[in-house]
Amino acid sequence: MGGFTNLIVFVITFLSFFTAISFSSDTLNSTQSLKTNDTLLSANQTFVLGFFSLDESRFYLGIWYGKIQVRTAVWVANRDNPLEDPNGFLKIGDTGNMEIVDRTGKTIWSSNQTAAAKNPVLQILDSGNLIIRESSVSASKNPLWQSFDYPTNTLLPGMKLLYNFDTKMEKHITSWKSSQDPSTGVISFKLDFHGLPEIFLWNNNTKLYRSGPWNGVRFSGVPEMKSETDSIKFDFYQDEHQLYYTFNIGTQSLYSRLTVTPDGQLQRLTWVPDNQVWNPFWFAPKDQCDTYKECGPYGICDTNASPVCTCMRGFSPKNIQAWNLRDGSDGCVRKTKLDCWSDEFLKVQNVKLPDTTSVFVNRSMSLMECGGLCKKNCSCTAYANIDITNGGSGCVMWTDELVDMRVYTDGGQDLYVRLAASDVESASGGSKNNVESKAIGITVAIVVVLVGLLIYFLWKRRKLHRMLECGTESRGGFERSQDSLKKEPTFTSNRRNSSESEMDELELPLFDFNTISTATNNFSEENKLGEGGFGIVYKGRLTEGQEIAVKRLSRNSGQGIEQFKNEVRLIARLQHRNLVRLFGCCVGMDEKMLVYEYMENRSLDSILFDRARRSILNWQKRFYIICGIARGLLYLHQDSRFRIIHRDLKASNVLLDEEMNPKISDFGMARIFGTNQTEANTIRIVGTYGYMSPEYAMDGLFSTKSDVFSFGVLVLEIVTGRKNKGFYYSNDELNLLGHAWNQWKEGKALELVDPSIIDSYSPPEVLRCIQVGLLCVQERAEDRPTMSTVVLMLSSETVLMPQPKSPGFCVGRNPNETESSSSRQDQSYSVNEVTVTMLHAR
Repeated sequence: MGGFTNLIVFVITFLSFFTAISFSSDTLNSTQSLKTNDTLLSANQTFVLGFFSLDESRFYLGIWYGKIQVRTAVWVANRDNPLEDPNGFLKIGDTGNMEIVDRTGKTIWSSNQTAAAKNPVLQILDSGNLIIRESSVSASKNPLWQSFDYPTNTLLPGMKLLYNFDTKMEKHITSWKSSQDPSTGVISFKLDFHGLPEIFLWNNNTKLYRSGPWNGVRFSGVPEMKSETDSIKFDFYQDEHQLYYTFNIGTQSLYSRLTVTPDGQLQRLTWVPDNQVWNPFWFAPKDQCDTYKECGPYGICDTNASPVCTCMRGFSPKNIQAWNLRDGSDGCVRKTKLDCWSDEFLKVQNVKLPDTTSVFVNRSMSLMECGGLCKKNCSCTAYANIDITNGGSGCVMWTDELVDMRVYTDGGQDLYVRLAASDVESASGGSKNNVESKAIGITVAIVVVLVGLLIYFLWKRRKLHRMLECGTESRGGFERSQDSLKKEPTFTSNRRNSSESEMDELELPLFDFNTISTATNNFSEENKLGEGGFGIVYKGRLTEGQEIAVKRLSRNSGQGIEQFKNEVRLIARLQHRNLVRLFGCCVGMDEKMLVYEYMENRSLDSILFDRARRSILNWQKRFYIICGIARGLLYLHQDSRFRIIHRDLKASNVLLDEEMNPKISDFGMARIFGTNQTEANTIRIVGTYGYMSPEYAMDGLFSTKSDVFSFGVLVLEIVTGRKNKGFYYSNDELNLLGHAWNQWKEGKALELVDPSIIDSYSPPEVLRCIQVGLLCVQERAEDRPTMSTVVLMLSSETVLMPQPKSPGFCVGRNPNETESSSSRQDQSYSVNEVTVTMLHAR
């Protein structure tokens, strides 16, 4: 009996040792285990290894930052094999493998290294690398296994995107499935070693974005990148055995990481201790020109052009109809056939080099030798240096179509494109034949110009005659109101002519009235999509089959030619996947019409506030719409060539395409800000009740924070499925902002969720959206976040967000409205003058 008792004591003592509660050290040996409530801490407390759960039912072994309050997971071991047992643990197996097992001893996940170990130790390093090594071997030596060889969604300093030619081993990062599900998602960022290596962002098997090849300083398509700064050093290495990309941090106190998000973004984030947030130092795709093959073969994307796609000299659009409709995906074709021996090369500067997947590469050639070889090879379409440092070196030659190019004002590199001699000036001055050819060309050009001028004057004469027939008089120009759009040099003119003449300056396809009338079945009632304060929107179909939406301004509309021109100018110059695309306009027959891309699901409010249809928008779609609107607004405020304040963001001005992609529309009230301008003042208040910020409604003061307020209202409307009513008459009932604020303070925010999506929503995402919405509608403009911060808060579950302060409750009453008018439901009011009262939280 005494022997049995001693055995029990021994077993209990052994098990208590084996299942130690926690570890203050950074190592775990083969006699220890790490339970779901235990952690390992690296030597300098930089990183933590432990289990975490996002839903309190599935447990993941992960690594996160030790000195950052909000848990930011940078690696997950069992991302596709969660532990569903809170009594499971981590141990070192008999063969030296790291194993996650449940209470029954079943292995859920294993590191599966092949090298056996006699006395293995698991250690978390200050680099964030988790290693298995022999206890007698220093951590600085090559480990038996390391987590850096198996990245998940994050690239840490010292970690590599890699391809090993000897072992065929490849390392890349892949997104989480969602912010609440760390399992393997569909977005990945990986090296392509073919041709001249570069890195692609993928959505499954679809290329989303390309970095461009490494040019010795940076990736060709990332001009913001510096090869070395005081804090971050980037490195790209290649030899016959391997190639890899990595970066290192020179300052220990600086935390920086590269990550891919579930919604398809690549982000470089830097921790800002003062604000306790991850700042998006850089991200891609950041604009339309970052989209892979946006402008097709031989097309160059330029965010400062309108449309953004242009053809190189010597090329013209392949599909002119699609090109005129702002679709450049078919690219460009040569104007003149090549004959090889007389061809010349056009130097295109500051470009992102074309896709280099299938190219000839010789790193020892000079640029001159490269050009000579390309000249002799009739299949060679272009050439460039590989390395731009020290005057340039190496040769890369293309023998196929040139795709995915964009031009930068600062950055990129030189590309030499093969053209027929007639399409480019000879660099050497040429022979007598060339001189004669140039003379003939000049003569032809002069004749063309004269004929063109004759046609132009005949056209102007005919146009003037038509205008007189329509009763349109020339009024010698007109004054711009205080709220009108600042004129850009592209549109300015010294001519004093009619409003219709000034439309000629907009560089936008002009549709004939009869074409639009035919397309809309003579503006039939069956083709009517909706009606707003400025006119009616019709569905149409051009003779080529292209579906369009036509905004026909009523003749007594409050939107005059200035606001019409304002909208045309802005949308014609802005192109983003979350902004509605403008195909052209029609001005004539006393009509003003805008021709847009057709949006199959119409406006957001037509679904969101319709009791019969709102269930179409499950939570996943609503969250996607919120994020898309945020990206579109960020583009307007920060990433476009202008800083633009929309001033009328609301549910009816968000359109949805066939796949429920949101697109911001209606720029008639928008304003352009100067580079250093942060706010402006107006005596004409324009916008919609319920969406106006307090400072704008009360004092006419507007800024990017005015749009942020409107966005916050929109977020709360999308979450709740209810409108933020703008009119109150006989009771003290709070509007949606007040109701949401009270529910938030009382810890009952989830009760705000639209009942129609109660089975599909993610509580953490909903709470994050409600908090973002309340932060955006705070009464003081300076308390509201910028849209860049909003996008970060929405895209990252690890960002620490401040607690919102009291919102501004802007409600008002049109003095011309009667009591009975308040009974109309679900109607928006766009106004020029308002009376506003401030209600504060109770």
